[in-house]
Amino acid sequence: MEGRYVSVVIPGRAEYLQLCEVKVYGEESPNQEVSGRNLARSGKARQSSDYRHPSVLMAERAIDGITETDLNKSPCTHTNRDYQPWWQLDLDKRYQVKSVIVVNRRDCCSQRLLGAQIRVGDSADNNNPVCGTITDVSQASITVSCHGLEGRYVSVVIPGREEYLTLCEVEVYGEECP
Repeated sequence: MEGRYVSVVIPGRAEYLQLCEVKVYGEESPNQEVSGRNLARSGKARQSSDYRHPSVLMAERAIDGITETDLNKSPCTHTNRDYQPWWQLDLDKRYQVKSVIVVNRRDCCSQRLLGAQIRVGDSADNNNPVCGTITDVSQASITVSCHGLEGRYVSVVIPGREEYLTLCEVEVYGEECP
């Protein structure tokens, strides 16, 4: 059995649950979705807008290979407070995308990424199929499995609200389409 969380519950009724200790034994499961070359490094990035310093907080910062999560130590991408802000990567050819790793800002504001959608497809208009939605920002690195969704473009979009979009790094793993 594989998993990320272990839960102990008393189902069906309201009870006190007292545990003095819980031990979990096993070994790390290799993530088959994250292997091979990071395709993002050779792509071209753009975003809905550039916050204050276009030459510093530009879209390319998310594919520079630097995973620092403090915006003050190393520039990340940063948009203005746009309605439905987006960041997009052009891979230049079609790939079967297995996974996308998003490295979130941690010096502040990590909750801004909640609800962001990862989209993969052939449209440059950010309306491609949703690969996954970011529902947990408790960790700096967020892995979204795309299960071989095919496309040339990978986007991160915050739908339905005005927000800043900040990404410290985006990695894309997959294989070229046959």
